[in-house]
Amino acid sequence: MPAITRPQLAVYAAAAVAILLLGARYLATSAGGAGAAGGATAARAAAPKASSVRVEASGNGSAVVQVAGAVRRPGVYRLRADRRVDDAVRQAGGPTARADLAGVNLAAKVSDGQQVIVPAAGAGGGTAAAGAAPSAGSATGVASAPGQKLNLNTAAAEQLDQLDGVGPATAQKIVAYRQAHGGFRSVSELDQVPGIGEKKLAALKDRLRV
Repeated sequence: MPAITRPQLAVYAAAAVAILLLGARYLATSAGGAGAAGGATAARAAAPKASSVRVEASGNGSAVVQVAGAVRRPGVYRLRADRRVDDAVRQAGGPTARADLAGVNLAAKVSDGQQVIVPAAGAGGGTAAAGAAPSAGSATGVASAPGQKLNLNTAAAEQLDQLDGVGPATAQKIVAYRQAHGGFRSVSELDQVPGIGEKKLAALKDRLRV
Protein backbone atom coordinates (compact mmCIF):
# COMPACT_ATOMS: atom_id res chain seq x y z
CA MET A 1 0.00 0.00 0.00
CA PRO A 2 1.60 3.31 -1.00
CA ALA A 3 2.35 5.72 1.80
CA ILE A 4 0.13 8.84 2.20
CA THR A 5 2.11 11.96 1.83
CA ARG A 6 1.63 14.98 4.11
CA PRO A 7 -0.05 17.09 1.39
CA GLN A 8 -2.57 14.31 0.69
CA LEU A 9 -3.32 13.98 4.39
CA ALA A 10 -4.06 17.69 4.62
CA VAL A 11 -6.48 17.46 1.67
CA TYR A 12 -8.31 14.52 3.23
CA ALA A 13 -8.63 16.33 6.55
CA ALA A 14 -10.03 19.47 4.89
CA ALA A 15 -12.59 17.36 2.95
CA ALA A 16 -13.71 15.63 6.16
CA VAL A 17 -14.20 18.99 7.93
CA ALA A 18 -16.20 20.33 4.98
CA ILE A 19 -18.43 17.24 5.00
CA LEU A 20 -19.07 17.63 8.76
CA LEU A 21 -19.96 21.33 8.38
CA LEU A 22 -22.40 20.60 5.52
CA GLY A 23 -24.03 17.79 7.54
CA ALA A 24 -24.48 20.01 10.60
CA ARG A 25 -25.99 22.82 8.51
CA TYR A 26 -28.41 20.39 6.85
CA LEU A 27 -29.57 19.02 10.18
CA ALA A 28 -30.11 22.53 11.57
CA THR A 29 -32.13 23.58 8.52
CA SER A 30 -34.30 20.45 8.67
CA ALA A 31 -35.03 20.94 12.38
CA GLY A 32 -35.99 24.58 11.85
CA GLY A 33 -38.35 23.74 8.99
CA ALA A 34 -40.03 20.98 10.98
CA GLY A 35 -40.55 23.36 13.92
CA ALA A 36 -42.10 26.03 11.71
CA ALA A 37 -44.39 23.48 10.08
CA GLY A 38 -45.41 22.14 13.50
CA GLY A 39 -46.12 25.68 14.74
CA ALA A 40 -48.27 26.46 11.70
CA THR A 41 -50.20 23.20 12.18
CA ALA A 42 -50.79 23.97 15.86
CA ALA A 43 -51.92 27.51 15.02
CA ARG A 44 -54.39 26.17 12.46
CA ALA A 45 -55.73 23.63 14.98
CA ALA A 46 -56.13 26.30 17.67
CA ALA A 47 -57.91 28.77 15.40
CA PRO A 48 -61.71 28.26 15.44
CA LYS A 49 -63.34 27.26 12.22
CA ALA A 50 -65.43 29.98 10.66
CA SER A 51 -68.40 27.64 10.32
CA SER A 52 -68.41 26.86 14.07
CA VAL A 53 -68.94 30.49 15.13
CA ARG A 54 -72.63 31.37 15.37
CA VAL A 55 -73.71 34.96 15.84
CA GLU A 56 -77.25 35.50 17.05
CA ALA A 57 -78.88 38.54 15.51
CA SER A 58 -80.34 40.89 18.12
CA GLY A 59 -83.92 41.96 17.76
CA ASN A 60 -85.85 39.33 15.84
CA GLY A 61 -88.74 41.69 15.02
CA SER A 62 -91.36 39.76 17.00
CA ALA A 63 -94.13 40.83 19.34
CA VAL A 64 -95.56 38.91 22.29
CA VAL A 65 -99.32 39.51 22.50
CA GLN A 66 -101.95 38.30 24.96
CA VAL A 67 -105.31 37.44 23.40
CA ALA A 68 -108.24 37.16 25.82
CA GLY A 69 -112.01 37.24 25.85
CA ALA A 70 -114.30 35.57 23.33
CA VAL A 71 -111.69 33.56 21.41
CA ARG A 72 -111.30 29.79 21.17
CA ARG A 73 -107.79 29.54 22.64
CA PRO A 74 -107.02 32.53 24.91
CA GLY A 75 -103.36 32.85 25.72
CA VAL A 76 -100.03 34.51 24.98
CA TYR A 77 -98.72 34.29 21.41
CA ARG A 78 -95.59 35.41 19.57
CA LEU A 79 -96.13 37.04 16.17
CA ARG A 80 -94.03 38.99 13.72
CA ALA A 81 -93.95 42.68 14.54
CA ASP A 82 -95.66 43.54 11.24
CA ARG A 83 -98.72 41.39 12.00
CA ARG A 84 -102.21 42.78 12.66
CA VAL A 85 -104.71 42.28 15.46
CA ASP A 86 -106.67 40.07 13.07
CA ASP A 87 -103.64 37.72 12.90
CA ALA A 88 -103.46 37.61 16.71
CA VAL A 89 -107.15 36.67 16.94
CA ARG A 90 -106.67 33.95 14.32
CA GLN A 91 -103.63 32.67 16.21
CA ALA A 92 -105.88 32.27 19.25
CA GLY A 93 -108.23 30.01 17.29
CA GLY A 94 -110.48 32.75 15.98
CA PRO A 95 -113.50 34.38 17.62
CA THR A 96 -116.20 32.30 19.27
CA ALA A 97 -119.84 32.38 18.21
CA ARG A 98 -120.54 34.91 20.97
CA ALA A 99 -117.74 37.28 19.98
CA ASP A 100 -118.52 40.88 19.08
CA LEU A 101 -115.81 42.12 16.70
CA ALA A 102 -117.48 45.44 15.99
CA GLY A 103 -115.46 47.21 18.68
CA VAL A 104 -112.12 45.60 17.82
CA ASN A 105 -109.82 47.23 15.29
CA LEU A 106 -108.62 44.11 13.49
CA ALA A 107 -106.50 46.18 11.10
CA ALA A 108 -104.31 47.67 13.85
CA LYS A 109 -100.69 46.53 14.03
CA VAL A 110 -99.71 44.48 17.05
CA SER A 111 -97.07 45.72 19.50
CA ASP A 112 -94.93 43.88 22.01
CA GLY A 113 -96.71 43.45 25.34
CA GLN A 114 -100.13 44.30 23.90
CA GLN A 115 -103.33 42.79 25.30
CA VAL A 116 -106.06 42.12 22.75
CA ILE A 117 -109.50 41.54 24.29
CA VAL A 118 -112.36 40.33 22.14
CA PRO A 119 -115.62 41.19 23.94
CA ALA A 120 -118.63 38.92 23.97
CA ALA A 121 -121.88 39.99 22.36
CA GLY A 122 -123.86 42.15 24.77
CA ALA A 123 -120.76 43.23 26.66
CA GLY A 124 -121.26 46.79 25.45
CA GLY A 125 -119.08 49.08 23.35
CA GLY A 126 -116.34 51.43 24.30
CA THR A 127 -113.46 49.02 23.64
CA ALA A 128 -110.17 50.47 22.54
CA ALA A 129 -109.13 50.42 18.90
CA ALA A 130 -106.70 47.54 19.35
CA GLY A 131 -109.19 45.41 21.25
CA ALA A 132 -108.36 46.43 24.81
CA ALA A 133 -111.14 46.64 27.38
CA PRO A 134 -111.95 49.99 29.04
CA SER A 135 -109.53 51.02 31.78
CA ALA A 136 -110.58 51.16 35.39
CA GLY A 137 -110.91 54.94 35.41
CA SER A 138 -112.63 55.36 32.07
CA ALA A 139 -116.24 56.44 32.24
CA THR A 140 -117.47 54.32 29.35
CA GLY A 141 -120.65 53.32 31.15
CA VAL A 142 -123.67 55.57 31.02
CA ALA A 143 -125.11 56.57 34.38
CA SER A 144 -128.15 54.51 35.16
CA ALA A 145 -131.48 56.21 35.57
CA PRO A 146 -133.34 55.57 38.84
CA GLY A 147 -134.63 52.00 38.85
CA GLN A 148 -132.53 51.04 35.81
CA LYS A 149 -130.02 48.20 36.19
CA LEU A 150 -126.32 48.99 35.83
CA ASN A 151 -124.52 47.26 32.96
CA LEU A 152 -121.80 45.20 34.56
CA ASN A 153 -119.70 45.24 31.38
CA THR A 154 -119.72 48.99 30.68
CA ALA A 155 -119.97 50.60 34.12
CA ALA A 156 -116.96 52.56 35.29
CA ALA A 157 -115.32 51.88 38.65
CA GLU A 158 -116.88 55.07 40.04
CA GLN A 159 -120.38 53.80 39.19
CA LEU A 160 -119.75 50.36 40.67
CA ASP A 161 -118.43 52.01 43.83
CA GLN A 162 -121.88 53.54 44.39
CA LEU A 163 -123.54 50.13 44.75
CA ASP A 164 -124.37 48.96 48.27
CA GLY A 165 -121.60 46.78 49.65
CA VAL A 166 -119.12 47.64 46.88
CA GLY A 167 -116.23 49.87 47.87
CA PRO A 168 -113.44 51.35 45.73
CA ALA A 169 -111.22 48.27 46.10
CA THR A 170 -113.96 45.83 45.08
CA ALA A 171 -114.97 48.08 42.17
CA GLN A 172 -111.41 47.98 40.87
CA LYS A 173 -111.39 44.17 41.19
CA ILE A 174 -114.61 43.96 39.16
CA VAL A 175 -113.10 46.06 36.38
CA ALA A 176 -109.85 44.06 36.46
CA TYR A 177 -111.77 40.78 36.14
CA ARG A 178 -113.79 42.24 33.26
CA GLN A 179 -110.64 43.24 31.40
CA ALA A 180 -108.93 39.87 31.95
CA HIS A 181 -111.90 37.77 30.79
CA GLY A 182 -113.37 39.91 28.03
CA GLY A 183 -116.45 40.89 30.00
CA PHE A 184 -119.04 39.14 32.17
CA ARG A 185 -121.31 36.58 30.54
CA SER A 186 -123.84 36.71 33.36
CA VAL A 187 -124.38 38.58 36.61
CA SER A 188 -123.84 35.29 38.49
CA GLU A 189 -120.23 35.29 37.24
CA LEU A 190 -119.64 38.18 39.64
CA ASP A 191 -118.99 35.66 42.43
CA GLN A 192 -115.65 34.89 40.72
CA VAL A 193 -114.41 38.33 41.76
CA PRO A 194 -112.42 38.23 45.03
CA GLY A 195 -114.39 39.80 47.87
CA ILE A 196 -117.84 39.01 46.49
CA GLY A 197 -119.53 36.08 48.15
CA GLU A 198 -123.01 34.59 47.84
CA LYS A 199 -124.68 37.11 50.17
CA LYS A 200 -123.21 40.15 48.40
CA LEU A 201 -124.04 38.67 45.01
CA ALA A 202 -127.66 38.12 46.08
CA ALA A 203 -127.88 41.76 47.18
CA LEU A 204 -126.42 43.03 43.89
CA LYS A 205 -128.27 40.80 41.41
CA ASP A 206 -131.31 43.04 41.13
CA ARG A 207 -129.12 46.10 40.51
CA LEU A 208 -127.00 44.71 37.67
CA ARG A 209 -127.29 43.34 34.15
CA VAL A 210 -124.99 42.26 31.28
